[in-house]
Amino acid sequence: MEKKKERLKRVTSAAIMFPIVAGIFIFANNYVMDIAMCVLSIFCLYEYFHCFKSTEKANPSSWLGYISSVLIIFTHLVSPETLKSFLLMYIPICLLILFAEVIITKGKKNIIDVAVTMLGICYIPFMIFFFSLLRATEPNGRIFAWYVLIAAWGSDVFAYLIGKNFGKHKFTPISPKKSIEGSIAGIVGAVVISVIYSIVVNAMFAINIPTVLMAVIVAVLAVIGQIGDLAASSIKRYCGIKDFSELIPGHGGMLDRFDSVIFTAPIIYFLAANFIVL
Repeated sequence: MEKKKERLKRVTSAAIMFPIVAGIFIFANNYVMDIAMCVLSIFCLYEYFHCFKSTEKANPSSWLGYISSVLIIFTHLVSPETLKSFLLMYIPICLLILFAEVIITKGKKNIIDVAVTMLGICYIPFMIFFFSLLRATEPNGRIFAWYVLIAAWGSDVFAYLIGKNFGKHKFTPISPKKSIEGSIAGIVGAVVISVIYSIVVNAMFAINIPTVLMAVIVAVLAVIGQIGDLAASSIKRYCGIKDFSELIPGHGGMLDRFDSVIFTAPIIYFLAANFIVL
């Protein structure tokens, strides 16, 4: 009975959340999209920092993370030259600030706090930034951005359904509920959805997305998305928690839902920008 309730909550949350995400993707301009990505980044960072603080594993400098979300996400609105200079200097500046904080607090902050804070900045706002960058790319960035969700969430759905019902062989101790069968099904499912999406988009918008190439790319992205999921699981396992929060019923927190998306966005931006004309 409890399992049925949990599945119902999971399906209901997904049914509510997906139209909201789809609406932002389809109708929002770049400024609204950036605001949405900034809010997402701050939510994810809050959950990430909170899991370390609540379990007393570290005391990261949350304030710098939140400022970084705003500064990094909106950076693509400036000129490419300014963007490059800013990103090259931002990490050294953050490190300087964090070690200055260690000195000012007379050791109350330590190297673990510095490392956890820097990981959070690189892991969340810096990676999400590529999603905004991809979607804002003309003329077909909006179309290619959907491959990120297909690879990440499509893989999640098929991995969950097949793994839950047919998974026999455990995949990794990092996430004991995941199975090899579910992992393979997730990759195959994401590829199938990507092929259908490519065919439909080519027909609707009279463009020529290479279906086979995108299927291969999505297969790679699905693997990367699963690594992203396990990366988040390793953080939760280290801190001794099940979910980052209970914000989304049946799914956990915002970071639980977007952990695989975070890893796929930079990769598809690089692949699409270098091998496919956006």
